[in-house]
Amino acid sequence: MRISEIYHSNQGEGALTGTPSIFVRTSGCNLRCDFCDTPFASWEPEGPSLSVEEIVQQVLEIASANIRLQHVVITGGEPMLPLEIVTLCQKLKQHSFHITIETAGTIDREIDCDLMSVSPKMSNSTPNLSRAGQWREKHQRSRRRPEVVAALIGRTDYQVKFVVKTPDDLPEILEFLKDVPLIENEKVLLMPEGVSTESLLAKVDWLKEICERNGFSLCQRQHIFWYGNQRGT
Repeated sequence: MRISEIYHSNQGEGALTGTPSIFVRTSGCNLRCDFCDTPFASWEPEGPSLSVEEIVQQVLEIASANIRLQHVVITGGEPMLPLEIVTLCQKLKQHSFHITIETAGTIDREIDCDLMSVSPKMSNSTPNLSRAGQWREKHQRSRRRPEVVAALIGRTDYQVKFVVKTPDDLPEILEFLKDVPLIENEKVLLMPEGVSTESLLAKVDWLKEICERNGFSLCQRQHIFWYGNQRGT
């Protein structure tokens, strides 16, 4: 598996916000989101290819230095791309880690994890043609897979996060939820788009009102407030 970084931090998004965790960030993605904040793992993927055993060893070394660490977050890029993720999760479960998978929900694999954190990409994620070239059409063709999301969340505990730029994004989100009736409103998180505290706070008032009206949860990007927009966080 190509890995861009493995590090210890606190989860900044979703139901486990604040939980000390080991993050394994795979490199490579089948999408090219306009608002991607990890281009080093998607637009311009980087990092060495590591065996499953090497990845597990690095996780164990970090965990041994921080005895309270019991959570591992596998993120990307798109961590569901490499077949080896199935084996990686099996090996990590043997060491009793709680595993969260962060995925865009476009690739289905039967994985032993504790929390499937799915972030379906709406049309607000589509990059412009001048930036993305042929990737714009590939992104549009691949980003919306409600049948895959339904399969992923049907096997384990889950949360579904939508990135929101403006209030006009809501109708498309509601339409997607109609296509995946398994998704419960209390599992839906609306997350403001942005990589600065100013841009995130500017969306809070109207996004909070949308969440309250629809029975969703507001998902702030807390790691931006703690650490800023930087790698290793």
